Formats: sequence, C-alpha cells, structure tokens
Amino acid sequence: MTQSNQQTALPAGSRLGEYTIVRQLSVGGFSVVYLALDDQDNKFAIKEYLPRNLALRDEDGHVTVPHELDREAFNLGLKCFFEEGRILSGISHPTVVRVINFFRANQTVYMVMEYADGRSLVRELELAGGRLDERRLRKWFAALLSGLREVHLQRLLHLDIKPANIYLRRNGAPLLLDFGAARQTLSRRDKHFASMYTPGFAAPEQYEKDAPLGPWTDIYALGACLYACMGGGTPQISKERKESDRLTPASKAFRHLYSRELLELTDQCLALSPEERPATVPGLQKRLMAEEYSPPEELAGSKWVGWIKNLTGGRS
Repeated sequence: MTQSNQQTALPAGSRLGEYTIVRQLSVGGFSVVYLALDDQDNKFAIKEYLPRNLALRDEDGHVTVPHELDREAFNLGLKCFFEEGRILSGISHPTVVRVINFFRANQTVYMVMEYADGRSLVRELELAGGRLDERRLRKWFAALLSGLREVHLQRLLHLDIKPANIYLRRNGAPLLLDFGAARQTLSRRDKHFASMYTPGFAAPEQYEKDAPLGPWTDIYALGACLYACMGGGTPQISKERKESDRLTPASKAFRHLYSRELLELTDQCLALSPEERPATVPGLQKRLMAEEYSPPEELAGSKWVGWIKNLTGGRS
C-alpha cells in the first residue's frame, strides 16, 4: 500500500490544535514532518505518525487503517512513536532536538519539536567542497556526543545518525535530528515495517534481526559520518563489508589531511565487530576533545613537528 507525497501530507493551512501547517518539510515511510506556526507565529516542526504501508489519509484528514489485519501493527508503531516522544521530551540538551509536546489528533499521534534555522551537515559539506577541517570535526562531533550521552542514559538509541540528520544552527552549533529507534524497533518486530536504516551509516548488527543493539551501534554511525566528512563519501554498506571489505581505512585514505589520532578513532568506530569499537560515548568524546594531537603525515619531519592545536582554533 503506497501513497504519493501529495496524498500523504496535510495541506498548507490545516489546523492541528493551536498550530497551523505551513508546508511539508520531509516525508518517509514512517512519518511526515511539517513546518508549523502557533497562534503567536512561532515556528515549530511537527512530526506525524503515518506508516504509509499500513495507513491512508481520508478526505477529512484522518489517518485510517483500511485492512483490519494491519491494525495491530499500526497500534504497535503508534505506541513506539509515542514512547520515543515521551523520552525525548524529558531530555534537555542543546545538541538534541527538543520535543515540546505530543498529542493525538486525526486518529494518529503528533510530536511537536523546536524548529531550528540553519542547514544540514550534508549542505555544509557541499559548501565546503566535500571535506571539513579537523578543528570543526572535533568540535562538532564532541558536542554531538555530549547530547548522545544524555540520550543513551535514558535507554534510548538514535539508530539513524547520518549527515542528513545532523543540523547546524545559524550560530554553528550542531543538532541531532530524526531519531530512528522507533522505526528500527518496529522493523525488527513486525514484518509490515520494512527495514528503516540508512545504507553506509547503519552498523552491521542493524541488518541482523536478533543481534543486540546498543551505544556501539550509534558509535558506528558516528564513525561513518566522520569518514564522509573527511571526503570519503558514503562508506561501503556494512553488510557488504562483512562479505568483502573494500572500505579504504581512514588512516590510509586521509593520512595527509588529518591527525593520526582522529584517523585511528574513525577506523575504530567503523570496526565491523562491536567489541572493537570505542566502548563508551564519554570515552569517545574525551578523545575528540583532546587539545594535543599529531600533525597530518605530510607535515611530519617539517618545522611543525610537535605541532599543537586546540579546539578553539589552533595554535602553533
């Protein structure tokens, strides 16, 4: 069962309680995200639970489940969506998207989130010519890890970390968007929900129905993001790597561009075995925040031996 984007999204001008829909921001197999205004013209992002392989929208805007056999799966998804919103609403951290409210309407559930002006890491990469410098990578990813640590403390995983889900506010601060834990849970528990992970950024255990998921799963995705930001593009799909690993290690591909420490850290995050990845988010964050690290290989032996940089801009 599929629908076009036009059939799926609520039209501009639709009312949801105190909010008015301005336009659709994104649509996926699990939900639709809108830009909305409240009665004081404040901007918000509103996510609507709408699994397109189970549900349709009728002429009145209500979400309906045409086949009664799909009702149980729909309700399971709704429960997971609601629970994810409940947990996120209790997390207050500058690098984690803030959930302000969630409510029922149109026979489904809506999650009201802060709307941040800025651009995605994908766009930032494009503007930078496909590669970001080490100072920014360390600063941004250390900040993201601080927020991810709070998420993990609430026993919630992201499970869909990728450049498209990392947003940069206008002041340059990073923000983690679009959690995928509910989608991943459903795809494992019910055949109605297709696998909802992003090839290249999903860890190998996400492809295995019974493999345990944990902080190590998000750490793999962070390593894949670092690799992409170094100029490597989307890494080889982890499932394919287990069969024939053709991914050039960061320590080899980018040795003339980044410090040995950052390259080794990236490779460790991208280890196919969870046991070989950094054990904890706080430990990973500490390594990224290190104020002293070696120069890229191309500088070794030059007058810059012993070169020291720090996260505030670098000094020699």
